[in-house]
Amino acid sequence: MIPPLVDRGPARTALGQALGQSIGALVAFVAGLLLALMIAQNGALARATDPWLGSWLAHGVGSLVAGLLWWISPRPPTPDAAPPWAWLGGLPGALTVVLAALCLNSPLGMAGTLALLLLGQLLFGALCDGLSWLGLARRRPSGKDALAALLVMAGALLIVLG
Repeated sequence: MIPPLVDRGPARTALGQALGQSIGALVAFVAGLLLALMIAQNGALARATDPWLGSWLAHGVGSLVAGLLWWISPRPPTPDAAPPWAWLGGLPGALTVVLAALCLNSPLGMAGTLALLLLGQLLFGALCDGLSWLGLARRRPSGKDALAALLVMAGALLIVLG
């Protein structure tokens, strides 16, 4: 189990909590940058080979890196703590790589592909938060969340249709 970046325990000070949220936000932002880089790399592989071989190559390298990180990890996670559906996490990842490579090499381009990926992630994330799916703590979407989703949707439409 990956430890949370933000400890929401009662002993945390307001400053410590704000710092934890800032670090978490920075890590999420860097992950978004890496996602864009990954899509560009996988798109180049798909153009040079085909989307299926590109996915195999990307996941092969990813497996090697993940194995190395697991090997050097000071506290490896215990696999019996994961729910059965979690073991299929590679399936959506593989489909995402192939589908994103196909979209990237279409008229959507990088901006359209990323805009629609972000919109899909945002809407599915809000659904998972609101319904407490996938073992997440229930978080009711607010009016600000709905406004943010509408703005992302409008931005995606402007990129795709504009």
